[in-house]
Amino acid sequence: MPLWQIYHPPGVFEDEASKAALAADITKIYTGVNLPAFYVVVHFNTIQPSNVFVGGVSKSASADKPFIRIVIKHIAIRLDNNTETYRSTAGMIDNALKSHVYEKGYDCEYHVEETERRLWKFDGMIPPEHMSEAHMKWVEENKPSVYEGAYWSAEKGHY
Repeated sequence: MPLWQIYHPPGVFEDEASKAALAADITKIYTGVNLPAFYVVVHFNTIQPSNVFVGGVSKSASADKPFIRIVIKHIAIRLDNNTETYRSTAGMIDNALKSHVYEKGYDCEYHVEETERRLWKFDGMIPPEHMSEAHMKWVEENKPSVYEGAYWSAEKGHY
């Protein structure tokens, strides 16, 4: 799953339409590489500028433009460890942010973490391998469903 945690000041991403538009553009990144849309989770977190410090200076003291901080966690697929793949991924993220953040003149910083897939589950099920038959069913139905191998075996001490 990609999890996007977007930290923003009041007045930015406050209405349903602006959140929905950005979430839709974020989701397109991942459905474009055959991930189910339901994998994509976006949290909008309003943070008072007085609770944000950049370089030791409160953003309320330097509130010339909104500061957006984004933490992105990737679990479903790991990127190939090469510069071109990282640049391409950052480019897709930048394209999703362009009209919602960059073109509005907001200050923005983001980073992407890749976390361990083996510690990730949906409704107690192990997500199927990317592009497997079970995975493609999850994409098509846009929801998790039981498949062979979805649970660890009881014989091995698991459920």
